[in-house]
Amino acid sequence: FLAQKLGRNVLIVVEKFSEIKMIVRIAKELGESPMIGLRAKMSVKGRGKWEGSGGDRAKFGLTISEIINAGKYLAEEGMGDCLKLLHFHIGSQLTDIRAVKEAINEGALIYSELRHLGFNLEYVDIGGGLGIDYDGTKSTNDSSRNYSIEEYVADVVYGMKEVCDLEKVPHPTLVSESGRAITAHHSCVITEIMGEIRPDSSQADLTIGHDEHVILTNMRELASSMDAATNLQEVFNDASQYKEQANDAFKFRVIGLTELAQVETLYWQIMQKLHLRYAGAEFIPEEIQALAFNLSSQYLCNFSVFQSAADTWAIDQILPVVPLTRLDEEPTVNCSLVDITCDSDGKIDQFAVGREISNVLPMHPLRKDEKYHLGLFLTGAYQDVMGDMHNLFGRLNEVHIFSYDDDPQDFYIEEVVHGSSVENVLSVMQYNPHSMAIDVKREIDRRVAQGVMKPREGVKWTDFYEDCLKGYTYLKTQ
Repeated sequence: FLAQKLGRNVLIVVEKFSEIKMIVRIAKELGESPMIGLRAKMSVKGRGKWEGSGGDRAKFGLTISEIINAGKYLAEEGMGDCLKLLHFHIGSQLTDIRAVKEAINEGALIYSELRHLGFNLEYVDIGGGLGIDYDGTKSTNDSSRNYSIEEYVADVVYGMKEVCDLEKVPHPTLVSESGRAITAHHSCVITEIMGEIRPDSSQADLTIGHDEHVILTNMRELASSMDAATNLQEVFNDASQYKEQANDAFKFRVIGLTELAQVETLYWQIMQKLHLRYAGAEFIPEEIQALAFNLSSQYLCNFSVFQSAADTWAIDQILPVVPLTRLDEEPTVNCSLVDITCDSDGKIDQFAVGREISNVLPMHPLRKDEKYHLGLFLTGAYQDVMGDMHNLFGRLNEVHIFSYDDDPQDFYIEEVVHGSSVENVLSVMQYNPHSMAIDVKREIDRRVAQGVMKPREGVKWTDFYEDCLKGYTYLKTQ
């Protein structure tokens, strides 16, 4: 009501029937005539993860009988002319254009019937749902869409026009709320790779020991005869059995840690050779197919999935992930990504590779003393606002960049926003960083007084602790 007084063209959209009476009561108290819209609970369901936004069990919207009764109530209260808009929304990230067409047809019919009942609606708000092709497949996958923006617009406009012309009612002004499609492209996450985790990264000394256990001998012989083996499935089965036997033998103290390490090293050598031998084969057994993932690297990324890419964890959202370093070189290492939280769910192992979904992404081998970065794109839709401080990792540093044709570099950096500090995050969690610093200083002073710590050393450690509180929640890199 205040916005309307200030000259704004504001419509109040009713989500449930009880709101109508409240709006009418307040309007009469203020002596105002608000513009009102009704949200319809559509029978059409969307396609994709959010299809529950439509149908009989939808959380929002009025049923057809409630829409009619709402219109009658407004008319009885002398506010029938206030009804200006029909709204509907069948879900975010609509993957199939057929759902859009069905919703427009149903919405247009409801609009037309309301016009026939004497309500002079001017607007139809078609809600959101315009999808993003995150995985590049142009399909009905949950992370894609099987239509273009041009097709979407044409089907919305033509579908509404066709019904209105048949029903001989005025064409409404169409309004959309395509939040995801507007915001997804505006931000990305850039992170540095801090390390690599591989199952075969450490090799045990394979020197034959005195009185070697038969399990280790069997694994050693299997590895040495690997190149001449013809039944590769048998090799896989035997190696898996020997590894399992070795683990059991270690638990019962039949073999020691050194022999277990040797069995493990030989096992991964065999698996690597099996993976190479099967490369290009017409038929690859399911267990062997899994080796591509089991032998792949895990690149440790300096970020939190829960803070910066929450949907990859929460709903298995596919985000485009691209190396940003050494783009003139072919990526040869198959990787999945893990973050620096202490949560096993802090990982990304679903990627768009070509037009397929893969659990590994080709990247470059890491080099010592050389930084390696990658980017997660299309994160502008909700990843930032939904991020949480799980494991006490706060907001990332942000750089606000604007495109500007008159700039020699075609862009300029408007602002750098520093991410959360340790003391920021602790304060959110109801800790008092100032009190914590005082407590630590008091303990250091006590140690100095006892002669356990020198005064200069005490000052150094006090400064160190206070600097840590002011520092970034993510790892520092040189």
